[in-house]
Parts: sequence; structure tokens; C-alpha cells
Amino acid sequence: MGKIKAVLSWSGGKDSAMALHALRHDNRYQVVELLTSVSEEYRRISHHGVREALLDAQAAAIGLPLQKIYLPSNNGRPCTNDTYEAIMRSAMEAYKARGINTVAFGDLYLEDLRQWRQSNLAKVAMQAVFPVWGQPPMPFAREVIALGFRAYLSCVEDKMGKDFVGREYNAALLAELPAGICPCGENGEFHTFVFAGPIFGQPLDVALGQYVLRDGRHYMDLLLRQQVATAAAESAVMPPV
Repeated sequence: MGKIKAVLSWSGGKDSAMALHALRHDNRYQVVELLTSVSEEYRRISHHGVREALLDAQAAAIGLPLQKIYLPSNNGRPCTNDTYEAIMRSAMEAYKARGINTVAFGDLYLEDLRQWRQSNLAKVAMQAVFPVWGQPPMPFAREVIALGFRAYLSCVEDKMGKDFVGREYNAALLAELPAGICPCGENGEFHTFVFAGPIFGQPLDVALGQYVLRDGRHYMDLLLRQQVATAAAESAVMPPV
């Protein structure tokens, strides 16, 4: 019996990276594609605010095909849940037509989110798998670092403070997190962009760009090093949350 073909819901962050790492060491599954939602208007990863160009470079360095789902804006705001679910249902039906019936996620412990994902996939007779589910946040965070994954914080909620955005996700950062902040950012406290680690054929050369404040969130515009000169003349605009 062959391996189960799976698509990985890919945010570009450390939890997705760890999920891919786990799946590549699980003989039951073969990850055939990464799937990421991108703001159609801003061309950035939803919630993370990372440029589409970095996402493309990341997938190329990992060596997997990338499917991007473009989400339309709704009068300057994110698309509605109904629109999102309709778009994703269409994408899932296309995967089913290719003989792919499994989607993997990097969630750790949010049970309501897990159930929502399972319910939506069940509507199209597909299944969800959660390769890093249930791991304690701090040991998991330390494993991310110990395995050699490197990431920058691309987006930080205001309750964490501006000073954390753009910092590398490492032991020093974990030691300085404010009380009540999940060390994995599982509640949306922060989002990361992974640029190196064991799933990469080669690391990405990433530079820090402009700082942006929008909707109570602090963003750092990350750039490929060769894009720095071009981006310097741009105004970094992040998608709405």
C-alpha cells in the first residue's frame, strides 16, 4: 500500500515548518504540495503580512510545489467567512479530483479550530491530520530552535509590544516573552517566517525592511536581500486582519 498523499496548509511560519518536518519523518504520508492563502489585493500571506515573493522563494528552497489561494478584500476588510469557505471548498474539490484526500495542519492545541477544520473537510469527504498536535508549547518551541529552524517575527500583537517584531525566534526571545504569551504564538500573539532549517535545501537571505503599524498589530516587512534596494522606494502596506 502506498503512502497517503497530503497537502500541507502552509503559513510560512515555524509551526507549519515543524509539521512538514514531522510528516517527512512519517512513513504514512507524502506531502505533495503546500497550500497558502494570500491577500489578492496586497499580495501578502494572510495574517503574517509576508510578501508573496518570499513565500515563493521559501517553497522553492523547500522543494515543494506551492498552491496559492487568493482571498479578495471586502470593502477594504478581509473577505467574509462565507466567501473564504466557498473558495477553500473549491480548492479542496480540485485536490479530490487529483486523488488527494488529506490536508495537514500545524495546529498545537486550539480544539475549536481543529474541529472547524475537520468539519469543513468532512463536507467534501476529506480528512485532516495534525502532525504536531498536543505538544506542550515551551518544549515544542525549544525543539524548533534545537532542530536548527530560524525564523523572524513578522507580525506581533500590541500586547506583546513593538520591540519584538523583526526579532529572530530564539532562546533569548523565549526568555523575554511577557507573561501570558504562548511561546508558540498559538493564540495569534505573533507570527513568524522561517528562512532556514532542516527542511530547506538552502537558507534564504532575508533582510529586515520597514516597520508598519496596522489595526493594532506591529509588522516588519521582510525582504529578500536582493530586493532591498527596490523596496526602499516603496511604502510597505499590510493587508487588513
